Amino acid sequence: MRLLPVPAFSDNYIWLLADAAGHTLIVDPGEAAPVRAALLRERLTPSAILLTHHHPDHIGGVAELLQEFPVPVYAPDDERILQVTTTVRDGEHISINAPQIDFGVIAVPGHTSSHIAYFGGGLLFCGDTLFSLGCGRMFEGTAAQMLHSLQRLRALPGATQVCCGHEYTLANAAFALTLEPDNTVLREHATTVRALRERGLPSLPSTLSLECAANPFLRTDTPVLSARIKAELADPDADEVARFAWLRRTKDQFKAPVA
Repeated sequence: MRLLPVPAFSDNYIWLLADAAGHTLIVDPGEAAPVRAALLRERLTPSAILLTHHHPDHIGGVAELLQEFPVPVYAPDDERILQVTTTVRDGEHISINAPQIDFGVIAVPGHTSSHIAYFGGGLLFCGDTLFSLGCGRMFEGTAAQMLHSLQRLRALPGATQVCCGHEYTLANAAFALTLEPDNTVLREHATTVRALRERGLPSLPSTLSLECAANPFLRTDTPVLSARIKAELADPDADEVARFAWLRRTKDQFKAPVA
């Protein structure tokens, strides 16, 4: 199957997953125009839409696309998402006939209260919960919720391709390097990502094994990062939730250097 990240707005990705016959899943279409253009250019036909959460930059194009392509729409149970044919919840499974793929649904509250992720076929569509080298802001959840959500994703197979909702990797790398400047995997990946972006190419998908080795939001239990955050908090007994909360607060205030 072909996996296509479609750029939208300033830094969003809408994901398309197509089989050899052109049957295509659309994930989080915040904008209709770039989806229609990609479908036409690649000669693809939509078969279903998957939504991870209610934010407009992830669902804003659904109504317009449905006017042309009346396909099933899978989404979390959230009254703020209007164009839904099937609501899905944690632990449920959905089967798509074309392209032929099954997804498990994982509840990942934190960024929003009803956020879900879809995992199947070695792919993770995680919306704004997990980013490459980062994670989403906690608009509707707590640090404990977000940490638990990320721990659930971290437990998936290392070869999983991580399909995030935004191109934030360079800025996330700049922050991560302030915490673990000697992390070889992180440093090498930051160099790779910079080269990709200079050529106008996406840094995604990532892999879960890489994220576990380099993403600080998946590493708050590692000795080096744990010790660093405890020192910043001046609390040698700070538990992992407290460490994660400090990390997210610090990232919220971080300004990436201009290249």
